[in-house]
Amino acid sequence: MKVLHVLFISLFFISTHSYSQVHVDQINYNNREHFITTTIGYPVPGTYLISGQKEPTTVLNPDGTGVIQSDDLSKKKINWGIECTDEGIPVFREGFNSATYTFWYRTNDSETWNYSQFSIHFTKKKMFLMGERVKEYVDYNVQ
Repeated sequence: MKVLHVLFISLFFISTHSYSQVHVDQINYNNREHFITTTIGYPVPGTYLISGQKEPTTVLNPDGTGVIQSDDLSKKKINWGIECTDEGIPVFREGFNSATYTFWYRTNDSETWNYSQFSIHFTKKKMFLMGERVKEYVDYNVQ
């Protein structure tokens, strides 16, 4: 019985530890290391659109994959992430009712990483990607 109790507690801590880890990837840009994650405490994954339009879109999946559609409506698969420390802590610049992050992405047919701005506007409950693509969100962090 004691062995089962110890086994149960061990499994509990192992499962808790594995779910609490933020996945971090290392990328290189201009011979410099950067770290990216898809987990920043806000619902970044989703579909981003230019206001009032149905296309072009950018779709970000939770696993760091996605699709970016150009102005000519051609689509490319991408890998993406938000810049963070090597420990997975998001790097951002705080503004008045907003936070700005660096969004990194590369198309699957390239090894070159590109970056753009990603911002969260807390009062408006909107996220902006690449300055013009937007997604509304629900803030589950508010108590």
